[in-house]
Amino acid sequence: MAKKLLVIGHVWPEPKTTAAGCRMLQLLETFISFGYEITFASTAAKTEFSLDLNDLGVTEAAIVLNHSSFDDFLVNLRPDTVIFDRFMVEEQFGWRVTEFAPKALRILNTEDLHSLRKAREEAVKKGWEFSLDQWKNHPMTLREASSIYRSDITLMISPYEMDFLQQELAIPKALLLHLPFLVDRISQETVQQWPSFEERSDFVCIGNGKHAPNVDSINVLKNTIWPLIRKELPKANLYIYGAYLSQHIRGLHDPKTGFHVVGWAENVDNVLQKHRLLLAPLRFGAGIKGKLLDAMIHGTPSITTPIGSEGMHIRLPWNGTVTDDWSAFARAAVELYQHREQWTAAQTNGTALINTLYQKETLQPQLKIHFDEVGEQLNHHRDRNFIGRLLHHETLTSTKYLAKWIEEKSRR
Repeated sequence: MAKKLLVIGHVWPEPKTTAAGCRMLQLLETFISFGYEITFASTAAKTEFSLDLNDLGVTEAAIVLNHSSFDDFLVNLRPDTVIFDRFMVEEQFGWRVTEFAPKALRILNTEDLHSLRKAREEAVKKGWEFSLDQWKNHPMTLREASSIYRSDITLMISPYEMDFLQQELAIPKALLLHLPFLVDRISQETVQQWPSFEERSDFVCIGNGKHAPNVDSINVLKNTIWPLIRKELPKANLYIYGAYLSQHIRGLHDPKTGFHVVGWAENVDNVLQKHRLLLAPLRFGAGIKGKLLDAMIHGTPSITTPIGSEGMHIRLPWNGTVTDDWSAFARAAVELYQHREQWTAAQTNGTALINTLYQKETLQPQLKIHFDEVGEQLNHHRDRNFIGRLLHHETLTSTKYLAKWIEEKSRR
């Protein structure tokens, strides 16, 4: 009999608009390959970009927040494993899973450390230098760490963030599992099919308009970096792609200066392969940046910042240049754009990164082994996690009754 997986999504997956959507699709495909019977549930409304999960053989379910109907849903489904997509979902539904599906393996999918991204964003906007104390004392850090302790396994997409949690917050390694993006190996045949240096032209920037780091980077490009590049390459163009771009961002469209705000691209593969360089001047953020990974997958070198490349290449050379000095950023972009040998070397670095760090053929079996090992000794695993048990006790006497109060109030 097939094992049952319940995924409780913060939103319905949108793999064509967000890196988080791509990540969720990869997880679903991985558990399908493991033979799981999967149900995906969410309180969110669908959008025009939402993936039809029925096409994957995944059952879709609409659920209600702060409502006992979810308890009945759990009892009837009897899942063997539950994935909470981001810590906010675990806060909302974790206590119900603990009470009504106590034997289910509870997995937290972080996407990235939301608290780290938020603390960095606040530091940039207030003109502060980011500090560990600021992050440690941020309310979101306390919430996110609590959610990690209450879960049996937390999936960390970035090795930097995994080390960060262990070193700075002393979270046990047994509760964490590094699982980056899961992609196919790039073969030599694939490389030979990519458009050449001469067949590509211009620059590209990709980013969902709902994601604050992307919006900030587009403004940096428009106001600081692009004028420097355009001065050296007066015929060059920069194309901005992304879903949900605001009116402000669309208003930056200025073809006379080569700054083109296009909007959503249905086929990001074609977009990346026709451009010579990707620009990503990210001043804050967390996790692994999907746009930079996609650039490597399609043979497009990139110029980014230490925040952009964080956790993505370990000690291997980047597929382009990493700097947060905007003058150096522009110079590196101009240099790489004009010199074929440097560009080809950068492209080769990207291929090596994908094949060394992100191969799903290697990562998926490791994931299954880890899940099976924890599942077989689940009681012992939980007994060792005293802080997690303590937090569950506090949650069941606070969040639980708050949710029940909200439900009762809504009936009046």
